[in-house]
Amino acid sequence: LLYTIKFEEGMSLSHEPPDLANLLTMDPYLEPHRDFLIDLYSNVQNTKQRVLEISPTLEEFASSYKTYGIHQRPDNSVVCREWAPNLAQLSLAGDFNEWNTTQYPFERNEFGVWELTIPPDSAGECRISPGSDVRYFCVDGEGTHFDRISPWARYVTQGDRVYYNEVFVGPHSEYEWNNPSLITRPPPRALYIYEAHVGISSPEPKIASYIEFADSVIPRIAELGYNTIQLMAVMEHAYYASFGYQVTSFFAASSRFGHPDTLKYLVDSAHSHGIRVLLDLVHSHASTNTKDGLNSFDGSDSHFFHGGAAGTHHLWKSRLFDYTNPETLRFLLANLEYWITEFRFDGFRFDGVTSMLYHHHGIGHVFTGEYGGYYDNQLNRGAVTYLMLANEYLHSKYPGVVTIAEDVSGLPALCRPVSEGGGGFDYRLAMSTPDMWIKLLKETTTDGVWNMGSIVHTLTNRRIGEKSIAYVESHDQALVGDKSIAFWLMDKEMYTNMSVLSERTPRIDRGLALHKMLRLLTFGLGGEGLLTFMGNEFGHPEWLDFPREGNGESYHYCRRQYNLADDELLRYKFLNRFDGALLSAEQGHPWLDKGPGYVYLSHEADKVIVFERGGLCFAFNFHWDSFVDYSLQVAGPGKYCIVLNSDHGYYGGHGRVDDTVPAFSYTEEGDRYFIKAYLPSRTCLVFAKSDD
Repeated sequence: LLYTIKFEEGMSLSHEPPDLANLLTMDPYLEPHRDFLIDLYSNVQNTKQRVLEISPTLEEFASSYKTYGIHQRPDNSVVCREWAPNLAQLSLAGDFNEWNTTQYPFERNEFGVWELTIPPDSAGECRISPGSDVRYFCVDGEGTHFDRISPWARYVTQGDRVYYNEVFVGPHSEYEWNNPSLITRPPPRALYIYEAHVGISSPEPKIASYIEFADSVIPRIAELGYNTIQLMAVMEHAYYASFGYQVTSFFAASSRFGHPDTLKYLVDSAHSHGIRVLLDLVHSHASTNTKDGLNSFDGSDSHFFHGGAAGTHHLWKSRLFDYTNPETLRFLLANLEYWITEFRFDGFRFDGVTSMLYHHHGIGHVFTGEYGGYYDNQLNRGAVTYLMLANEYLHSKYPGVVTIAEDVSGLPALCRPVSEGGGGFDYRLAMSTPDMWIKLLKETTTDGVWNMGSIVHTLTNRRIGEKSIAYVESHDQALVGDKSIAFWLMDKEMYTNMSVLSERTPRIDRGLALHKMLRLLTFGLGGEGLLTFMGNEFGHPEWLDFPREGNGESYHYCRRQYNLADDELLRYKFLNRFDGALLSAEQGHPWLDKGPGYVYLSHEADKVIVFERGGLCFAFNFHWDSFVDYSLQVAGPGKYCIVLNSDHGYYGGHGRVDDTVPAFSYTEEGDRYFIKAYLPSRTCLVFAKSDD
C-alpha cells in the first residue's frame, strides 16, 4: 500500500462543507460562489479518500519520512526507499564503502519505488557509521549517469565542496528534551511574533549558530514579552543569500548553523520561556539545484514538479510543485509532520501562498477585491486542495498548531476553517501595511503631507472574521536595495547623532518619535497579531545584505547589532524599551483579540487619529504642533488613565505629558463620551478606563 504512487480513477463525490452556512452568513458576497466553494471542499474530501485507498490512515501517509530515505533499523540494518519512476538503475555509495557505486544496488517495484536493504556486518554492527557521507548514483532510461542525494535527507553538509552531501545520521537523535511541547496547548489569544534568522543573529560579522541564538537572543525575546518566534532559513538551502527561500533539502535543518540536535536545543530553550516557535515553511517552490536539490531527482523534468513551463517560476527561477501528484502530497504532508514531530515546531508560516493559489502566481496581476476575480480558472485548485488538506490535518491532530499564510491577494475565506469551505489558516500577513509605510517614507520628504484617511484605510482594510498579522516592516523591507524604517527616518544621522551625549537634531527627534508612533498605530489598528523582524524593535540601522561576490563576500551588513540596544549611551535603548512597553500594555489591557478598532477621528488638518479598541482610547498626533485640551472620544463614561505614552522620557520622549493625571469623561451630542487630553507633537497615547 505504501508504494502506490498513482490515485486510481474513481467517482468524485460532491461534499458540501458542514459549516458553509456560517461562512455565507458572515460574508454574503460569497453566496454567488457557493458552488465553487463546495467544489474546492469536495476536492479535499475526495483527495483524502484516495489517500486512504493507498495508505491505512492519513497520519501514516504523512509519516512517510519514517519509511522513505535512508534509515538505520534496530537490528543495525540500513533500509533505503525512494520514488524515482524515471530511473533504470539506482545504487548507494559513500565513505563507508570507499564510494563503490556498484556494491549496493536498489531493486525497483512496478510503481517506480526503489528499495535497498544493507544487512549488518558479521559482528552485528551497522555497515554505515554515523557521520558518513553518502550519495545516490543513478542511471536514467536513456543511459545517462548522474548522482543525487535523497529528497528525504535529514542532514546534509557542504564541507569544502561546491555541492552538499547527505550525512548518515544513525538510528536516532541523542537529544533529550527538557521541556514539554507547547503544540498540545491552546495557542495564545494573540500572537506577538519575533521574526528571526539564526545566521545573522550575532553582532559579529559571521554566521551565528543555533546554540548562540538560543543562549543570546531568546532571553532578549522573552524579556521584551514576545510569545512566538518565527524562524527563517531553517530548511537547508545551498545559497545562503537566498534568505532560506531556495530550499534544496526539505527535511534537513541547515547545517551551516550547527547539528540538527542543536536546533532542537533552540526550540527547547524557547519552550522553557513559554515561547512558541513557527517554522518559515517553503512549499511554494524549490531550488533548481540538481546535484543537491529536488530538481530532476530521477532525471526527469517533472518528478515532484510540473513538467515544462508550468513547472518553473520565471521570476524566482525555481521549480513549482505539482500538488495533484500523490507523491508530491506525500512528500509535503510528511514534511509538515516531520518538523512538528522531530523538532517540536508549533506551527508554520507558509511562504509564497499567493504564488501557490493562482496559475499566474500573482505576477503582473492586480487584485481589486472583486470576488469574481478570485473564483475563476486562474485559481490553482491543486494548490488550494493541498493547503486546505494540510490545514485540516494539522488542526485536527494538533490543537495548538498555528498556521499563517503569506498572501497579498486577499482570497476570501483563506483564514476560515476548512469545515466552512475556507482555507484553514489561522492568520494571513497584512502585507499592504509595510508597503504603505515604505512608500510614504520614500516618496514624501515630510510627514506633513501624509493623508490620515489613507493610512487608516490601509490599516483597517481587511476581511472581517479573518485574522491578520500586522507589521511595520519584516525581512523584506530590510534587504539590500531597501532600508529599515529607522534608517529611512534618520538616515546617515544614525551614525553621528544616536549618542545621548550628542545633539538631538530635528531629524533624530522626528525619527525616534515616528518610529514609536508607526509601530503602535500599526499594532493597535492593523491586525489581530503583530510581528517584528529582529533588530527593528530598537531601530536597527542600515540594511541587510548577505555575503556575495558583489560585496566582496562581506558579513558587515549580515548581522544584527544587539549591542546598540544594550549601550546606555545610545538612543536605541529608548526604542527597545518602548517595544517592551507596547507588548506589556497589550498584555495588561488586551485589544488584539477584541475585534476591529472603531475609528472616531481621522483629522487631516490636525494630523490626528483617534480610535477605540478593546475599550481603550488610542490617540495619535502626527502634527508638528501640540494641542491642548484636545477632545478624544471614548467608549463610555468614567475615569481614564494613561497606560502608554510615547513621549515619556524613559522612551526617549520629552516628558511633556504627566501620566499620573487621569482624565474624566464628559458627554457631548447625546450619548457620546469624550475626555480632554494634551496631545504633544508627534506623540501617541493610550488611555484605559480605570476601575477606581
